[in-house]
Amino acid sequence: MVRKAFFTNQWQIRTGGYLLLFCVLIVVICLKTVELLSAKMPLVPGESPASFWDSRKINRSWVAYSGLTLVLVSLIFAFLTHNDLGSTLQRSANTGTDAGSTQPQATNNLPKADSLAVSDSAALNGQDSSALAQSMDGFPTQQEINANSPAFRGPGSNGVVFQRGFPTSWNGSSGKNIKWKTAIPLPGYNSPVVWNDKIFLSGANATKREVYCFDRTTGKKLWSTPIEKIPGSPATAPKVNGETGFAAPTLTTDGRRVYAIFANGDLVALDFEGKPVWTKNLGLPKNHYGHSSSLVMYRDLLLVQYDQSGNTSVMAFAAKTGEQVWKTSRDVKISWSSPIIVNTGKQTEAMLVAEPYVISYNPATGKELWRFNCISGEVGPSLAYADGVVFSVNDYAKLAAVKIGPTPELLWENDEYLSDIPSPVATAKYLFLPTSYGMMVCYDAKNGTKYWEKDFGTPTYASPMVADGNIYQMDKKGVMHIFKADKTYTSVGDSPLGEGSVCTPAFVGGNIIIRGDKNLYCIGK
Repeated sequence: MVRKAFFTNQWQIRTGGYLLLFCVLIVVICLKTVELLSAKMPLVPGESPASFWDSRKINRSWVAYSGLTLVLVSLIFAFLTHNDLGSTLQRSANTGTDAGSTQPQATNNLPKADSLAVSDSAALNGQDSSALAQSMDGFPTQQEINANSPAFRGPGSNGVVFQRGFPTSWNGSSGKNIKWKTAIPLPGYNSPVVWNDKIFLSGANATKREVYCFDRTTGKKLWSTPIEKIPGSPATAPKVNGETGFAAPTLTTDGRRVYAIFANGDLVALDFEGKPVWTKNLGLPKNHYGHSSSLVMYRDLLLVQYDQSGNTSVMAFAAKTGEQVWKTSRDVKISWSSPIIVNTGKQTEAMLVAEPYVISYNPATGKELWRFNCISGEVGPSLAYADGVVFSVNDYAKLAAVKIGPTPELLWENDEYLSDIPSPVATAKYLFLPTSYGMMVCYDAKNGTKYWEKDFGTPTYASPMVADGNIYQMDKKGVMHIFKADKTYTSVGDSPLGEGSVCTPAFVGGNIIIRGDKNLYCIGK
């Protein structure tokens, strides 16, 4: 709501300035027209009134001084309004900090009718069983990917977990089901990624950037690697929004290496011992919040969405060497969303969203497969996909359900509830849409019927996750709201972390890994 107020105020100031200038021009033109059309007594030849040139000089002075006064008054009002808005934003930010901050995640049990075996889960995410069984040289099999949490929102960055047995009750204050917690050295809004017994995070401030590895069993920090002295890296840190920071994008891993990107454009690959394999700088990101698009893998390619001002593109780099394999320019505006990777049953696609399109690419080549015009504004939420339908949403735009294919088709759209930060999640039957101000809404995935809405009463930045038939949604105070993934709202429980969080948790091996504002937690039975 504060963000809406900020941009509404900026629009009012800008539009008011244009209207003021336009009105002044109209008044000047009208006065000049009246003067030209007014009848005048002809001058007697040879006569020149003594005041003729003096009056002209005075008129010019009045026009100049009046215009200057209008400009100065406009600037003064704009400055005063800006300062007042800044104070309001700061007060809101302080209030939010005092109240606590945490974020949601999801994973648990689907109702009996929607319960998912691993193969069924693969189908829900658009992955057929043959793809799961396929052995891939030099990169992980689909079974390995689904058994881990290698990216933002899990396998394929789609918010669906292919495992079972996660806890539905814990308490950070009492220690119930808290296996361990470990302090995180530097701040960051990226989510944990997990491969087997290793958890990876990054942290950064204006002067330092680091990648961390923690032991999943004990929480011990195994190593910390500073990211520095990268050729082409800017000497000074970029300006970023406080809610984005310098380490917003979530890392990704292929089980061989871990990959991270930072707000200054530094892109790195490290081995599992923390040693740099390759590094490069992609150029200083040009946007007014800071870079936040998370990384995702396709086989042995690292995909990077880089929708920056004046240079929007998606790129793929060789995982082993960092060599750029392909780059595709995008005729879209700046965005902060992240790619998703889905197997539609016919092919694997990388789907990206930014005003005005949802666009699908062949992740192996970067070739565009299809596009659909359905979104506007500064896009932050990522896409959700299930059963041949992709869902896009953004604040001040629309929620759109698009049936994919060579000629994509709009199934339904809605503008009642919209999100500007958390991403939606979908099953074959239902779409679950969170908003940043704490609402959760359930729709029929195929026709848009709204089944229920629930106000959790606390802002939410984390994205929901679905597994085992439950939705896990954490709010900024650190309370995980767990409910059935069904057409009626049925609460499973609300579990407090004990500190705030704005990061989407990872779900692996019966454990939920949550990044709080200051600590990393492992939740397990």
